[in-house]
Amino acid sequence: MALSKIDVANMLTGATPVANGGTALTSGFANGISEADQWRVTSSFDGDADPIASNWERNDLNFDKIGTGMSESSGIFTFASTGIYKIEFGGVSQHTAQDRWHNWHIQATTDNSSYALISGTGDSGVYTESSVSQYNSGMATVIFDVTNVSTHKVRFRIDANDGSSTTQGASTYQYCGATFIRLGDT
Repeated sequence: MALSKIDVANMLTGATPVANGGTALTSGFANGISEADQWRVTSSFDGDADPIASNWERNDLNFDKIGTGMSESSGIFTFASTGIYKIEFGGVSQHTAQDRWHNWHIQATTDNSSYALISGTGDSGVYTESSVSQYNSGMATVIFDVTNVSTHKVRFRIDANDGSSTTQGASTYQYCGATFIRLGDT
């Protein structure tokens, strides 16, 4: 015997599921992403940078942040609110030497002082003639729990094989940069 809609409704406890993608939660939940921001390095540079301390700008091409957004000073990024954040950092490197590698690092502090590596990735190329330019890309990603906006901060580092390795920057598109998305409460 099939159950009628009234029989099913009488058997449910709590919130009734929502068929259109809603949450069916009745309290304690804010729908959607409350913070999302994207920054980029506006000009190319050679060799290492620990941290990348200059030439940062918020993406200003067909983009608008969600929420307050990140703040940046001398390459140090401060969060607008506590929460669990997904952070991505990466871009494109150009190599003109035979040793072709480039490391993309995300560093964080939880005491507003000492920074440690929390994510990193490398890119490397195939050996070719040293006079031939080669382009590679890398992306480091991490989930970071920001419990205090005064002490929890991030910065970004490039570790390049030598001075013939260039991190590509641009002010008109995301060549090298970082994306911050608040996923939820801490």
